[in-house]
Amino acid sequence: MIPVTLLMAITVDGKIAKDKNQFANWTSKEDKKLFVETSKEFGVIMMGENTFKTFPKPLPGRLNVVFSHEGGEEIGGLLKWVSGEPELVLDELGNLGYKKALLGGGAGLNTLFLKKKLISEIILTVEPKIFGSGISLFSEDIDADLELQEHRLLNENTLMLRYKIIYPS
Repeated sequence: MIPVTLLMAITVDGKIAKDKNQFANWTSKEDKKLFVETSKEFGVIMMGENTFKTFPKPLPGRLNVVFSHEGGEEIGGLLKWVSGEPELVLDELGNLGYKKALLGGGAGLNTLFLKKKLISEIILTVEPKIFGSGISLFSEDIDADLELQEHRLLNENTLMLRYKIIYPS
């Protein structure tokens, strides 16, 4: 099965959005640049339907895999709708030639992948914002330890953290 990296921007209080309809217009241009570069490098980005709906159209230059019960119109090589188990989707992506996959939220999909121990690393962009309430990085109680692999300032206020996930045995 191909490895999965979770890439998310979060506020200092750990929120990924104020609500399910919020576009990530609150993040820095450096975060957006990291997102574009990383997702194009991976060639595929997986997301939930609510996250996909915050974009005006499928992200160009990579396969957009959208987890949804409803489905939608597919665009060959650009947009694929799936409703199956994450393991089957990852196997299919591997069969299509992808060596790794990027996960871009939301909280429910992040939780599903982490509970199934499918995420190997997490890249967080910590933005200098506080929402107070909103959507957290994960939607349920989960347990995993992290090992810091890299950290760097993207600008004078935005921090990028890359962690390896250490799952409990």
